[in-house]
Amino acid sequence: MRGGLGNQLFCYAAARRLALANDAELVIDNVTGFRQDHLFHRRYMLDPFHIQARKATAAERLEPFTLYRRGVMRWRSRRRPFAERRYLDQEGFDFDQRLLNLRINGVLYLDGHWQSDEYFRDVESTIREDLRINPPTDALNQRIAGEIRSSVAVAMHVRWFDPPDSASVYNVSADYYHRAIGLMESRVNFPRYFVFSDNPEAVRARIVLPRERVTFVSHNRGDENGWADLWLMSLCRHFIIANSTFSWWGAWLGTDREKIVVAPDLKIDGKTAWGFKGLIPNSWVQLRSEYQEGIVRGRWRRMFKGDLRSI
Repeated sequence: MRGGLGNQLFCYAAARRLALANDAELVIDNVTGFRQDHLFHRRYMLDPFHIQARKATAAERLEPFTLYRRGVMRWRSRRRPFAERRYLDQEGFDFDQRLLNLRINGVLYLDGHWQSDEYFRDVESTIREDLRINPPTDALNQRIAGEIRSSVAVAMHVRWFDPPDSASVYNVSADYYHRAIGLMESRVNFPRYFVFSDNPEAVRARIVLPRERVTFVSHNRGDENGWADLWLMSLCRHFIIANSTFSWWGAWLGTDREKIVVAPDLKIDGKTAWGFKGLIPNSWVQLRSEYQEGIVRGRWRRMFKGDLRSI
């Protein structure tokens, strides 16, 4: 396991399906990938879920000299045919059909993010059961959950990978969100928007939303509370996601059969990765940003006829 909560869920789901297909035991290394994360300082975050796997022992984590021993296994495995590898390191980001047909004989170390629902689509009901979240019990989260359940709720996730004012190729533009909101308004009667963001002040300054139909959800701060936001997202009926695996999972975990999921249609490969083969399910709507922000803001202000605020 490594990465943030969204990536950890992808790691688990792909590995769980592979274990089921091979009648094999699934063991999670919840230490090694985080011990080496000196940049983001992530940690294992799947304990609030109904995960069906035990955690690895020190010996199974190849301790001591973990990095050296893993490096040797990886080097040897890369020189073998895919089906004969014992340390399977993901090659690139695109969906890799070979993982679905892999037959395990002995012990296999699986290392990668495996970011596609195609890796586990045939066992979707099992993955959904495994990824049920134990709900938070505090009054504020329960109150917001009640508001979500009593409305036509749209979860909107806004995330910036670089400062919002910077000329970043990794940030989704405000125009994308304006167009996604317009799509929701055209298809859904009086949706209520629940906005999830690590920078709500920047959202208030850049995105126009219906004045009386907006709730900011910003109290579950820190990675250790991300699961609570994910639980609230999953209760919503429709979704506007960022180029983020976190909101990808919020949308995927949503259970409404008629849900509308809007995702950014862009290709990013660098500090972050997005838009690669297999990431976005076919039933989701992908939107590009095509208009200047000032023009779009004015357009939506006129459409809502005063029922908007710049937030």
